[in-house]
Amino acid sequence: MRASSIAYAVIAVLVIAILIRLSPFVSVPAGHKGVVTVFGKITPQALDPGLHVINPFAQVVEMSTRIQKTESQGDAASRDLQQVTTHIALQYHLNAQDIATFYQHVGLAYDETIVAPQIQETFKAVTARYTAEELITKREEVRAAIRELLDKKLKALTDNGLLVDDFSITNFAFSRNFSAAIEAKQEAEQLALKAQRDLERVQVEAQQKIALAQA
Repeated sequence: MRASSIAYAVIAVLVIAILIRLSPFVSVPAGHKGVVTVFGKITPQALDPGLHVINPFAQVVEMSTRIQKTESQGDAASRDLQQVTTHIALQYHLNAQDIATFYQHVGLAYDETIVAPQIQETFKAVTARYTAEELITKREEVRAAIRELLDKKLKALTDNGLLVDDFSITNFAFSRNFSAAIEAKQEAEQLALKAQRDLERVQVEAQQKIALAQA
């Protein structure tokens, strides 16, 4: 009697598991879209957040449409062949309008397969346009150029499925020798400026003394 009771319990658990697996109801959380696949075939229309009734044999892949952030270190060479590194931060989101096509062509590993490589390629391409000194004096221009090119590349590779929201870079870091040379140059410029101001001050004081003497 005990053996039959255990058998019935096992059968009941299996039936419940099958019913749960074949449940026609699915809930898509906020900030996501549900990509529906039936035996590997992707349904063009993705599910909006909320409760849905679906084919019991379908599977739903949740895709986040929220803003995502990725950070990395950029390593490149300037136009005058100085090694430069910086910290890069990119914010982006998936285009909810055609996310099923995005999933079909790109999949879930888009950060590793598309975003990260394009960040590095774009950083190197734009950095090579500027000298090391220009990277310092024109940092905002460089940042804008990287963002524009990166946005263009990501849209092209994903058919507008991935969109850039924000892009930032920290101060550029160079080799120790180059940094020392830049610092020495800045100190020399400051000393030259101070000497020029001192000369102008002496000239003004001399003219004031002449004017007083004439008075």
